[in-house]
Amino acid sequence: MAPNQELKKKPVSFSNILLGAGLNLAEVTTLGQPLEVIKTTMAANRSLSILQSAKLVWSRGGVLGFYQGLIPWAWIEASTKGAVLLFVSAEAEYQFKKIGASNFGSGIGGGIIGGLAQAYLTMGFCTCMKTVEITRSKQAAVGGVAQQTSFQVFKEIYAKEGLRGINKGVNAVAIRQCTNWGSRFGLSRLAEDVIKNLTGKNKDEKLGGLEKILASAIGGGLSAWNQPIEVIRVEMQSKTNDPNRPKNLSVAGAFKYIYQNNGIKGLYRGVAPRIGLGIWQTIFMVGFGDMARELVGKLTGETPVAKH
Repeated sequence: MAPNQELKKKPVSFSNILLGAGLNLAEVTTLGQPLEVIKTTMAANRSLSILQSAKLVWSRGGVLGFYQGLIPWAWIEASTKGAVLLFVSAEAEYQFKKIGASNFGSGIGGGIIGGLAQAYLTMGFCTCMKTVEITRSKQAAVGGVAQQTSFQVFKEIYAKEGLRGINKGVNAVAIRQCTNWGSRFGLSRLAEDVIKNLTGKNKDEKLGGLEKILASAIGGGLSAWNQPIEVIRVEMQSKTNDPNRPKNLSVAGAFKYIYQNNGIKGLYRGVAPRIGLGIWQTIFMVGFGDMARELVGKLTGETPVAKH
């Protein structure tokens, strides 16, 4: 952008908000939920390897075991958090650029604010209920006792603990999301700049589709540095039977409990599937998101919201 050129605010369109929801639904229904289930199983059962976790998940329902928590919680979460992320992060990125922040700095700022909005507006109870579904003990099919449905478990938690119970771990979710998307957007934008330098493109030139996906994959994979926050979040929300676990864990209390029982290694359980999940999510929300916004702009005649 030329020094004297005014940074113009792009109009926000309903089609772009729907686009965020659609992208996240596609992400979670494909590889997203299976990776989430394995990652959560490893974080909740920190003695298990990836293979052992996969076997445990398979024993809970075969292929369908890898989609526990998808309906309705992951779908509710995906259809709302994707829209919130693209809407809020794009607006925040614009505001940071307006005050002179770099492409990298604006990406980090936009991701942090978008991630915080996700956590407190849409993700608290969905993330909690997904973890409950993945980690709760399945009742034995004996004595004519029917397996509790997901909604029955939700009602039971709400009756016992109220809103705090179904939003358990929301502060850990907020820390995870702001560091997640601050890293993913920021590192993806940094990777884009590096790719432009390596390929001889100037700062204002667009990357090709494969280059955009590569930048997104790098940003998503490297963002798994905050895995301890994810393990803490899972521990706070987990229904895995552990008589030694203190009740009503805080973020600090969960950290202390995990470290005392499993050491530093315990805080990084599930990091491998988390890297895969981070790459998959970021390809959808940053790489495909940018490309899809451009397509929506061409089809509707509206300027894509996140192109500032």
